[in-house]
Amino acid sequence: MLKYKTITIVFIVALAAMVAYDAMETLPWWYYLILAIIYLGIVGYGTSVLSAQFFLPVRYKGDHGSNSIAITFDDGPIPGNTEKALEILKARGVKAAFFCIGNRIAAHPQLTKEIHTAGHLICNHSYWHAATFDLQTASQIAKELTDTDKVIEETIGARPTFFRPPYGVTNPMLASAVKKGGYKTIGWSVRSFDTVSKDAALLMQRVTRSLKGGDVVLFHDYCDITLDILPAFLDHVAKRGLKIVRVDELLNERAYA
Repeated sequence: MLKYKTITIVFIVALAAMVAYDAMETLPWWYYLILAIIYLGIVGYGTSVLSAQFFLPVRYKGDHGSNSIAITFDDGPIPGNTEKALEILKARGVKAAFFCIGNRIAAHPQLTKEIHTAGHLICNHSYWHAATFDLQTASQIAKELTDTDKVIEETIGARPTFFRPPYGVTNPMLASAVKKGGYKTIGWSVRSFDTVSKDAALLMQRVTRSLKGGDVVLFHDYCDITLDILPAFLDHVAKRGLKIVRVDELLNERAYA
């Protein structure tokens, strides 16, 4: 799986070389410890940083020369908040992508339809989004993804091909499920950290300070602070001369099967 396989092969070769040397000359035990720490550190980074594409291909930004960006919202739909996001987007003629959680779609099908009818994308973000999502087997993950596909298709009449891993965490099991389902994994190049933000001014600064063409911005539509800054953010993008397009257009990928 991309870089993971290469790093693992290098680690095994290095370990074998150390063992062979150790058989002839005594090698301090902490050499093995250092090698293990380096390997685990690299794998840990690759697991937690989606754009590293450590286990699977990830589309996380478009062409810089396009002068366009895309905005995405995770974890909805959330009654009371998602509607506000839709109103703000409608007022400015902006289309976005909503990476929705399957059980929330099942609980709020009408709100999901409203998102779709307004011209926004409905994408797969797992069925439960549990903290243990990435600890499941490949078959368990695959079931979550297909269950989410099913509820989306039943609700809007289309099956998504875009998937975003909960928390942006990847591993071999997830990579296997994604490959089996033929999904396109969508990441981001600008992470708002709105779920932990307390200061609206700092949040605004974080998402605008290095904004450029090709960026994919990650928001969460359940965050009140995101809704507070969203109008100003959209105004800032317009003043910068950037265009907001749906992420499927930015990446030139089909969002539905």
